[in-house]
Amino acid sequence: MTDGRRVKGERRRRALIEAALRVVERDGAAGVSHRSVAREAGLPTTSATYYFSGIDDLLCAALTSVMTEDAGRMRRLAAETDGGLDSRQTLAQLMADVVAAPGRLLAEYELYLQAARRPELREVTQVWLDAAADFVRGYTQDPVRVRVVVGAIDGLLLQALLTDDPPGVADFEEILRDLLPCPED
Repeated sequence: MTDGRRVKGERRRRALIEAALRVVERDGAAGVSHRSVAREAGLPTTSATYYFSGIDDLLCAALTSVMTEDAGRMRRLAAETDGGLDSRQTLAQLMADVVAAPGRLLAEYELYLQAARRPELREVTQVWLDAAADFVRGYTQDPVRVRVVVGAIDGLLLQALLTDDPPGVADFEEILRDLLPCPED
């Protein structure tokens, strides 16, 4: 395959993954079909069947995409911050931004929860959990505290989907201040 064809193929594959996420956001995972995703991407149905052998393959690719993206964001945050007030504030801002436009977060959690039923998807969800744990280790090396904080972050984001008035930056900062104390407090 020439480089141009490979690039075009990767663009189409990426467009289909993004379209799948929009379908999950709008209709849930049950709404994902080769046809619905191809239509959302503005591509022929044959494109979806060419790049993804089945719906499970497509959902797995979508989950991998969002978990990798979220883990990368969290790892950058951990690398760019010092485990102090600024780090907490940056995480609080990130969380507030995510819950302010909850559609993508809803799609992510719907796919994320699929890993509970499908062990083959757990490896990719672990990428996100490990990245969140790396961030928390900037504050504490206590493995129990790390698990508590990672679980709290996940739980807070999930709970934000269940309210008409999601937490804002100040709310998340207050919670993170309690979870991740630092010397400047």
